[in-house]
Amino acid sequence: MNSKAIPLVEVDGLKMHFSMKGGAFSRRQGVIKAVDDINFKIYPNETFGLVGESGCGKTTVGRAILKAMEPTGGKVVYQRKNGDKVDLVPLNQKQLRPIRQEVQMIFQDPYSSLSPRMTVQEILEEPLRLAGIKDKKYLYEQAKEMIQQVGLRASHLMRYPHAFSGGQRQRIGIARALITRPRFIVADEAVSALDVSVQAQILEILSELKEKFDLSYLFISHDLSVVKYLCDRVGVMYLGRIVEVADTDVLYNKPLHPYTEALMHAIPDIEERSIRSDILGGEIPDAANPPSGCAFHNRCKYCKEICKTKTPELKTFSETHNGEEILRQSACHLAEEIYLKQ
Repeated sequence: MNSKAIPLVEVDGLKMHFSMKGGAFSRRQGVIKAVDDINFKIYPNETFGLVGESGCGKTTVGRAILKAMEPTGGKVVYQRKNGDKVDLVPLNQKQLRPIRQEVQMIFQDPYSSLSPRMTVQEILEEPLRLAGIKDKKYLYEQAKEMIQQVGLRASHLMRYPHAFSGGQRQRIGIARALITRPRFIVADEAVSALDVSVQAQILEILSELKEKFDLSYLFISHDLSVVKYLCDRVGVMYLGRIVEVADTDVLYNKPLHPYTEALMHAIPDIEERSIRSDILGGEIPDAANPPSGCAFHNRCKYCKEICKTKTPELKTFSETHNGEEILRQSACHLAEEIYLKQ
């Protein structure tokens, strides 16, 4: 990614901490740092992937960015269509309303994300109605255009969600997200609930729509195979923090963090259909009581004494790839010492 490009979304020090309460008087017992000091940028017409094991905080990041959850701290700076930059974090719901048209979300479950009491037409028109549009002919024409953009027919508009398969419902969810002509979409595990063959169709639709409507995506997934296909750059999360960021092809060819390396080796082998559980052993530590130093040290085969006591910073590295200088980041004390192999 061109380092001189202006970011569409800039996440700076994002935090999402939850208080733990217990006892007879529900006193505060501690803090769970579900998201802790997250930093990354998403550029125009870029798909940025966010990956990690279940419970690492990636879904919380997506919801915090869109203010579906109130962040504990940090900034989410978004560049609007008019060129203005605005921090979404301090805005209230009234202030966010005009921005909602420009930032949308595609949900994981295509069954629960669509109201069973509304027709597809009503579902698609709802975001426009909330934006204050009342012209019935305009609303219908927009719904008709968008349902066709995702490969369904205008005749489908009069049906209810129960009449559709999971893949068709996700197409409807995509159409709903696109109908306000957003610039930025958070796709939270958008294909994980679908069959593999249907996943490929939805990924192709997302890729085509990205180019047609000049979209940027934050694509959240635990499936590294899907991320490799769709994303331009990838951020790897572990226990609420970003541990590595790089261009997709660079990351998959040469990870600079032991956790990323372990994730790569945990991808099921296409021929053997097996997962190398010996590479990524153990479980994610308790977020309420994280390990000292590097949170991954108790699962890392490269662990040294410094890893147990000092938390590594997310450092930027420069290297040459295909004749071009690229920047990447890794939060590992040993990133410069170890040449990690897949």
